[in-house]
Amino acid sequence: QVQLVESGGGLVQPGGSLRLSCAASGSIFSIYAMAWYRQAPGKQRELVAVIPSGGSTNYADSVKGRFTISRDNAKNTVYLQMNSLKPEDTAVYYCYADLQRTIVTPRTDYWGQGTQVTVSS
Repeated sequence: QVQLVESGGGLVQPGGSLRLSCAASGSIFSIYAMAWYRQAPGKQRELVAVIPSGGSTNYADSVKGRFTISRDNAKNTVYLQMNSLKPEDTAVYYCYADLQRTIVTPRTDYWGQGTQVTVSS
């Protein structure tokens, strides 16, 4: 089994900061990309940031300059540093991984359970 476990969400005031973490555990041969998505009530799930293995990071226009995605490959963990938070950042944030469990199994998408981020005064 593979699990993605997020942490770090919570309530923060506008202009504040949060750091989300997501650790992948279980049988993992290789992680090709990790990403953060978010979904606000009544909205479609959207890509926030992605960090492919060996590739450049990419961010949604709405978070460029404020959010930073990073990885700790030794821990199979991805982070999202969120600064200058705005009320419109309020959403459930989901961790995503494109990974291969074993050398003989295909690449597969995995999702975390989500962590709530609320930006409000």
